[in-house]
Amino acid sequence: MNKTLAIILVVCAVALIAYNVTLIDFSNPFEGNSIVAIIGVMASLCAIVLILIFYTSKKIQKNMEED
Repeated sequence: MNKTLAIILVVCAVALIAYNVTLIDFSNPFEGNSIVAIIGVMASLCAIVLILIFYTSKKIQKNMEED
């Protein structure tokens, strides 16, 4: 995975977070469609963390191969 693909995936995840935040009913956040939106936000945050971990591990692997 190159840097451009990682950035595109992170931007898509951030866009999903922004969309799902608009769907949350903050007066009743754990009822109806709000819980689905909260799950979507959490899933997008997990995706961002996984992408960043993967990209960092690839950078470390590249540095280890150079030595």
